[in-house]
Amino acid sequence: MTTINSLGGTTPLAPKPASESSIASTGADFGNMVKSMIEKVNNAQLGGEQAIQNLHSGKATHLHEVMIAVEEADVSLRMLVQLRNRAQTAYEEIMRMQI
Repeated sequence: MTTINSLGGTTPLAPKPASESSIASTGADFGNMVKSMIEKVNNAQLGGEQAIQNLHSGKATHLHEVMIAVEEADVSLRMLVQLRNRAQTAYEEIMRMQI
């Protein structure tokens, strides 16, 4: 049986401690992500409303395109509500923790 010799010049990996700036930037990144998501949902809602108005005025002749726009708006709003619900649940769990 042969033995395996360790490689010279290697150092064990240790996790770097998180700096305050990286934690702050992560929070800012999350905030920007949520803001972007809200803007996308708002745009989808406005697009759905515009599609309905176009259908009523006769500008849009394809009902399926209107329905797709409305359903995209609905699904995006439901997803945003689920994000809010999960964030609220996580916050409540953190508040229940005893220090």
